[in-house]
Amino acid sequence: MLNPTPALLDSLYWITIIAVVVSSASGVLKAGFKQFDLFGVIIIAIATGLGGGSLRDMLLDRDVFWIRDQVFFIASLGSAFFIFISARLIAIPPRFFLVADAAGLATFGIAGTLVSLMAGAPWLIASFMGVMTGTMGGIFRDILSHEPPVVFQSPLYATACWGGSLVFIALIYQDMDTSLAATIAGLGIFITRLLAIKYNLGLPRFRFKS
Repeated sequence: MLNPTPALLDSLYWITIIAVVVSSASGVLKAGFKQFDLFGVIIIAIATGLGGGSLRDMLLDRDVFWIRDQVFFIASLGSAFFIFISARLIAIPPRFFLVADAAGLATFGIAGTLVSLMAGAPWLIASFMGVMTGTMGGIFRDILSHEPPVVFQSPLYATACWGGSLVFIALIYQDMDTSLAATIAGLGIFITRLLAIKYNLGLPRFRFKS
């Protein structure tokens, strides 16, 4: 179990804020492809930005992070309004959605792992909690958008997150500064995801023998 020092809690706070903002932005962009109205955009942004962390906290029997501190809810709303308005003023390339989604995956993956370690979860469970935190918001987003979840069919999505979570844990166990470990592992997830998209790198798909 990691000792929740003030520096550690401060790192977690800012990682989570960034995760909420970029994940909510990816939700808005996905909703924009469907041309949902403002209310629909906000609902999908909140589900994307807050959904994974909410499920994590409930499973760990913690107070849900955005109910305990409404700053995270405000950050999600602010991100939704900013992207909603910006899309009317400037041209946003459709592929920007993938960048925001990859950033959300990376930041929430690290935040979920860190929270789980602080809650006393074993390292393997903590790493998977990071995966769940990083991917569930996107699953909620895609289901609400009436699309198959990206995580089940896209190149190295959850796999990249799990690998980064394990690297993060390994670096912490080597007594590396938590903020530096989070930066290295988070960038690893982000870059791996973007490279997987560019070169279509993925796991083998299930196939029945002909």
